[in-house]
Amino acid sequence: MNNETPINVDGSPGLVGRAGQLLHAMRERAGKAVCLLDARMRTLTVEPEEGAATAEYAVVLVAATGFAAVLVGIMKSDAIKTLLTNIIKKALSVG
Repeated sequence: MNNETPINVDGSPGLVGRAGQLLHAMRERAGKAVCLLDARMRTLTVEPEEGAATAEYAVVLVAATGFAAVLVGIMKSDAIKTLLTNIIKKALSVG
């Protein structure tokens, strides 16, 4: 196959030449993008963000403590105690 790029009369490359140039440019951009992505992935996997993980655990602990406080408050109410007692009595008296 011929490796020469056809040139138009005005000196610009023809359709095949322009397509080849476009593909070459796209390939270079894709190569750079893959290189940057690889570098970013290596950076993220090498040094985990320990401070962010600690902050996330703290938020979860505060939320869990608040949820537990709400449950304790609900369970101490007389209406819930009566409801649970009635459910247990009904379940035990079925047989």
